[in-house]
Amino acid sequence: MSPRLRMLAGRGGRYLLLCAMVVVSLGPFAWQLLTSLKGAQEPIYGADATWLPQHPTLANYAAVADTVPVWRYAGNSLIVAVANVLTNCLFGAMAGYALARMRFRGRGAVFAAVLASLVVPFEVIMVSVFLTVKGIGLVDTLAGVLLPGAITGLSIMVLRTGFLALPREIEEAAVIDGAGEWSRFWRVALPSVRGSLAVVAVFSFLFAWDDFLWPLIVLKDPDNYTLTIGLQYLSGTFTNDQRTIAAGTMIAVLPLIIVFLGLQRLFFRGVGEGGVKG
Repeated sequence: MSPRLRMLAGRGGRYLLLCAMVVVSLGPFAWQLLTSLKGAQEPIYGADATWLPQHPTLANYAAVADTVPVWRYAGNSLIVAVANVLTNCLFGAMAGYALARMRFRGRGAVFAAVLASLVVPFEVIMVSVFLTVKGIGLVDTLAGVLLPGAITGLSIMVLRTGFLALPREIEEAAVIDGAGEWSRFWRVALPSVRGSLAVVAVFSFLFAWDDFLWPLIVLKDPDNYTLTIGLQYLSGTFTNDQRTIAAGTMIAVLPLIIVFLGLQRLFFRGVGEGGVKG
């Protein structure tokens, strides 16, 4: 085989692999989206089923809103997710800055503890966390849902890496200008790691919005349900109506897409910051 044919074969193989990855990763999402737009008379399975809806309709989305208080559930999820973003960005930045730029006794032990927290599955500590939340009276509250994820080891590590990348000269210039530790953190260091903050914000929102197990354990009152818990009603009420279940899934996914698109520029900048330093 000539070099040109080998080059063309290699390029064709890469494109085929790319197409296969796109189909595997986006295929289920596309199927759910198109199913949510199909009318009641259109088949979903079998030889007569088509990928594209013949008569697109939003009736399935209206059916979701008529069946469960989806906007209340979405509001509860939004409160938890936004609070999770704020606490992880603020406390993660404070802890990450201390580990990256400050010298104090026991820093190595704290860093080791943060690293260890990354490899411990939540299921291992779930019972003790529940007993703690119950002990302080936060069972069946949104604060109880928020508490375990208010600060994570991942957020601390991402922001620590961002702070480590700051040139030492900038900090020394701030010291010469008379800036204290808090001023250097808040006015100099924090604005310089906006990319890392975006990474923490996206992952914090994603984990809080998608979490199912912990809200299922800690919440009892249906009025306090988050969206992932509330949408389970659809599976019971519309067991045979995949269109409505698909519409509920799309409602749950939409905020994640909006958050990612809004922060994607800073997000990829933050991934680059971590990659260069790491």
